[in-house]
Amino acid sequence: ALGLFAGALTFFLGDWYIDRMGGEGRKRSQGTGVEAGEGGGSSLSLTLGIVLDGIPESITLGLTLLGGAGVSAAMLAAIFLSNLPESMAATTGFQKDGRSRDRILRLWIAIIAISGIASLAGYGLFDDASPETIAFVLAFAGGAVLTMLADTMMPEAFEYGGKLVGLLTTFGFAVSVAIVALENA
Repeated sequence: ALGLFAGALTFFLGDWYIDRMGGEGRKRSQGTGVEAGEGGGSSLSLTLGIVLDGIPESITLGLTLLGGAGVSAAMLAAIFLSNLPESMAATTGFQKDGRSRDRILRLWIAIIAISGIASLAGYGLFDDASPETIAFVLAFAGGAVLTMLADTMMPEAFEYGGKLVGLLTTFGFAVSVAIVALENA
């Protein structure tokens, strides 16, 4: 519970800071106020969520190597599938903000490098970590991502996709769980 709320609060405070930098109207894709693409806040919020999720996620990948079984193909597939929509949405937001492809590419390379270092840290630093510490890291990632989804992605997804968004979100979650369950069976 502590990890979940720490992750949620960390994203919330980072998002609040982005609001203070001028991105307060970023969640409106249409209508009055700051239009999407003008302040860069939405893509920054998505990127913040990706980093706050990616670091613990990468640590977890490193932790899987400690057991000697190698990296789980199901875990890699689940991580890829869960990160793809976030990455596409943030990239689209950065393009609407007028950022160059080179600048966007450098950002994603930096995130990949940070995630790689976090994976190495998971392998090297958490060798003797308690199950409680590992649970905290995983719960932190979950809290950050849940808060980011509810705050940043879901409102716009519902605006454009309608009621079907709820079913598709649940289906995506179920596919992710099924991949992990099949691997552990």
